[in-house]
Amino acid sequence: MGLTHCNIKYSEYIIHKQWMEYAWNLAQVAGEAGEVPVGAVIVDLSGNLIAEGENRKERDHDPTAHAEVVAIRSATKILQTWRLHECTLYVTLEPCPMCAGAIAQSRLFKLVYGVDDTKTGAIRTVINIPDSPASNHRLQVVGGILESACRQQLQTWFGTKRHRHGDSQR
Repeated sequence: MGLTHCNIKYSEYIIHKQWMEYAWNLAQVAGEAGEVPVGAVIVDLSGNLIAEGENRKERDHDPTAHAEVVAIRSATKILQTWRLHECTLYVTLEPCPMCAGAIAQSRLFKLVYGVDDTKTGAIRTVINIPDSPASNHRLQVVGGILESACRQQLQTWFGTKRHRHGDSQR
């Protein structure tokens, strides 16, 4: 269905902004715990919170514990189905290839994200998995919700980390 970059109705923007603020707060918690600050929430079509997640790779010693995957796993357990076709995922950073694959596999209805990821973005920035012939599912995508706040959060976190550990770490 392709990407909409903030080309939405004001009423939709207000809803997206509300849920992105929730995800941003989860990202803040992740950052304070030493994780890359990314947060995610899953909401049903009626606007009810189903699940949430934040990056947990370091805490869980799990390379797949990205905010999106954590939220998807939680939502599928709560709803007792792997098909999330009546749900929207909000995440502060454009999903990576692993998460884009999980999003396609879970059949999410819509993805709303904050800021593009110029290194590993797999929704539109580096590659476009949802619209790829390799994807068996198409979803609606909205990018750029709270883009500045999400970018600033990541830049501040990485800047602080580099300052503490010197410029040698990435």
